[in-house]
Amino acid sequence: MRKLKLQMRISVDGYVAGPNGEEDWDLKSDEKLWQLIDELPDSSDTLLLGRKMAENFIPHFEGFAPDSPKITFAEKMVNIPKIIFTKTLDKPFGKNTSLAKGDLADEMAKLKNQNGKDILVYGGAGFVSSLIAGGHIDEFYFLVIPVMINKGMRIFDLLDQRQKLSLISATPYECGVTVLRYQLNKH
Repeated sequence: MRKLKLQMRISVDGYVAGPNGEEDWDLKSDEKLWQLIDELPDSSDTLLLGRKMAENFIPHFEGFAPDSPKITFAEKMVNIPKIIFTKTLDKPFGKNTSLAKGDLADEMAKLKNQNGKDILVYGGAGFVSSLIAGGHIDEFYFLVIPVMINKGMRIFDLLDQRQKLSLISATPYECGVTVLRYQLNKH
């Protein structure tokens, strides 16, 4: 069965964005952290996005200039098949996209049971909250930014019961970010 992996930046006090989605508190990645960010999608052949996240994510990566230093990563994001989870869109937008409009648990079961590499999700906050609450995420890659922003968007507020995680690794980077990698205990 395919695993669903979450990669998400998070402040020390548990926020993934400011109240209006601001990410101005984020740090620049150092070379070793960038290597992790660049390599993580290689173990996946599907990317999941909530509709709100997709509205910014897809045009951002499709709009990269050919001479950009991060063009290889941008091309990877454009070329990987993306599934936009939505209740409002009638047709997909952007390159290599499709829509998922059904029940979240049913859609996740169907995706995880397909053949292929793992599945990666980047966000947004509301979509990720639903995935976490439903116990759908198998591995978490939290990029913990050393800042407290005091208010904003959180991803754990929909939990109605505890979920036990096992630490796989904790890796500090020179830029100040620590990547905490956890596995969900499913028993």
